[in-house]
Amino acid sequence: MITILFFAHLQDLAGTDRITLKVNDIKVTALKKLLANEHGINNLDEIMFAINEEYAVDDDVVKAGDTVALIPPVSGG
Repeated sequence: MITILFFAHLQDLAGTDRITLKVNDIKVTALKKLLANEHGINNLDEIMFAINEEYAVDDDVVKAGDTVALIPPVSGG
């Protein structure tokens, strides 16, 4: 199982600040597809992913017990 943490407007889209998924050894690209298809969270190519507090790229693998944070772009001034 992996834990997904949502920040900012992603919490509104997901309806929660975190979910737990029963998946193991899944690439970030596959995780993006799963979140879009099963949870309706789209445009994830614009979102930064972090696995266990380290930024991740699409080919990185999320393993059982990992925590994945979805961090939207920050704007302000």
